[in-house]
Amino acid sequence: MAKKVVVFLAEGFEEVEAITPIDYLRRAGLEVCIVSISAETAVKGAKDVTILANTNIKALEETGHLTAANWDAVVLPGGMPGAANLAACAPLSAFLKEMEAGGKWIAAICAAPAVALAPLGILNGKSFTCYPGMEDRVEGKNEAAGPKWLEDKVVIDKGIITSRGPGTAGLFAAAIIGALLGAEEKEKIAKAVLMK
Repeated sequence: MAKKVVVFLAEGFEEVEAITPIDYLRRAGLEVCIVSISAETAVKGAKDVTILANTNIKALEETGHLTAANWDAVVLPGGMPGAANLAACAPLSAFLKEMEAGGKWIAAICAAPAVALAPLGILNGKSFTCYPGMEDRVEGKNEAAGPKWLEDKVVIDKGIITSRGPGTAGLFAAAIIGALLGAEEKEKIAKAVLMK
């Protein structure tokens, strides 16, 4: 049975950071569900590109699918105000905490690690990266039990995958594939898309 990944979109998301993982993960045979956090399934990105989501978060809640038991990983694109809109979505925040508690993979890129994950305490005691300058918003950064910021393009630590921005979206997607399906599948997709 294919592993399941849920990608959440909010108005103002960074298009490359959403589309690249969706594309690469589907190429790898993962089941990817695109979910709008608003009532509308058509979600407009930061550069005026509109993506049609498969469903919305309310429908997931109503059908009992907004639980960690249904998913192997969650992906949060960055972009502003997209990441801030994700952070303001209470049902998504509760789901992210449940995914963390269930030991499921949480992947966030660009502004999303700092804006959507850090306030929930999900980055505490873990290394992370994000869009340059966004790390300054992370409370307790580089303190003893706080999040440890790194400048790497992709950081994987204790079930959390973070990345820097649009230019690292391919590496981010490959890291998610590696986490869910292993290094061999990651290399296969990286080769197929001419990443290397």
